Amino acid sequence: MPAPRKNPSRPGPRKGRGQQFDKPPISVFPSTLWTYPSQHYGATEHGDKNYVGATPSWVIWQLLSRYTREGDRVVDPMCGSGTTIDVSNDLSRTPRGFDINPSREGVERADARELPLPNAWADFVFIDPPYSTHIDYSDEPDCIGKLDASEPDREGVIGGDYYCAMRGTIKEAHRVLKNRRYMGLYVSDSFKKRKPNSDRPSFLPVGFELFSIMRDYFKPVDIIAVVRGNEKLTRGNWRKTAIEDNFFLRGFNYCFIMKKDDGKRGR
Repeated sequence: MPAPRKNPSRPGPRKGRGQQFDKPPISVFPSTLWTYPSQHYGATEHGDKNYVGATPSWVIWQLLSRYTREGDRVVDPMCGSGTTIDVSNDLSRTPRGFDINPSREGVERADARELPLPNAWADFVFIDPPYSTHIDYSDEPDCIGKLDASEPDREGVIGGDYYCAMRGTIKEAHRVLKNRRYMGLYVSDSFKKRKPNSDRPSFLPVGFELFSIMRDYFKPVDIIAVVRGNEKLTRGNWRKTAIEDNFFLRGFNYCFIMKKDDGKRGR
């Protein structure tokens, strides 16, 4: 792959809690531990800052800078507020963003399990899926975000319906991606406090489960830990409760980097 393209935009001031600071120039991270100072790089925003669950544009920039070239086709089947589209345009890539409930112009309506694209069309696929039912994304009955990863399916398999839907999404990503090209999936595990007599699990290893599914279709390239800038991590009451009740606040997201290979046909 060619050397990553430098960021065309310049860092600018951003207001934050009564003061201003200059965002540091964005550059390619060399390690598997990523941390970012704000939701967006540069002087402009990417996507909608008010969209709940928006992907940090820093993360998408890192992936596209390493694994795509100018003019490459980038697909996001769960595009949300369109962050992937905006970052792709910044880097002179050609984006197609889809969502079951489009929130803005430029995001096309489609189910992530059935994209209106031919086989082997994309040079890169990025997915930031629902992490179970923590966020109410839409009223669409087919929205994967309505499937609880802690809910047993008809056969009693915990999270069976959610993981079946995500398998369909991952399989579709494999179909539309060119051979020997890459995809990234950004996801977190989940924890929900339960009553002592609950038969549902509190900890849901969503990341590991999805990684296992992706290995049926793709070759693993690397696993990145992305530090979460969640305000809950610094709030005294949340920290106190986590210690007293003996559970952990979610401190990072996974960013799984995978490669399509003819030897990994998928089921």
